[in-house]
Amino acid sequence: MNIAFFLLPKQEVVCMTLDATLRQTLERMEHHRYTSVPILDRDGGYAGTVTEGDLLWYMKNNPELTFEQTHKVKLGDVQLRLAHRAVRIDANMVDLVSLAKLQNFVPVIDDMNRFIGIVRRSDIIDYCEKIIVNGAAAQAEEEIAASQ
Repeated sequence: MNIAFFLLPKQEVVCMTLDATLRQTLERMEHHRYTSVPILDRDGGYAGTVTEGDLLWYMKNNPELTFEQTHKVKLGDVQLRLAHRAVRIDANMVDLVSLAKLQNFVPVIDDMNRFIGIVRRSDIIDYCEKIIVNGAAAQAEEEIAASQ
C-alpha cells in the first residue's frame, strides 16, 4: 500500500521551526492539545520532533528560567530526548508500523529531505485493523466452507 494515501499534508500539520521560541511552542501545543509536533529547519527539512517531555525537561534543567522568560529561548536550544525518525514518501507500511509503535505520528519526507507531511498513528492502526478484520472474516468463511 502506498503511504501517500495516508499522508496528512504539510499544510494541515502544526509544525514549529528551530527559530520558534519555547513560549510559542508551548502555546501552540496547548492550543491544539498536541503532545508532540514536528520541527522544520530553514530549508523546510525535517529537523526532529519536540515533545511535552522535552519542554518540561528543559525547564526543569534550567530552574532560573521563568515562564515569562520562555520567549527568549529558541526551540533549537531545547534538547530532544528521542530521535523520531522520518520515512521517505516511497516507504512501505511495514516501515510505518514499526515506527508508529514508538511515535504518535511518522514524519514523511521527499527525496530532498523536505518535510511533506505526517502519517498519524491512528490511521496506521485503522489500516491494520481492517487487514485483521478482513483476514478473520476470510478465515471464518474458509472454515465454514471446509466444514460443509
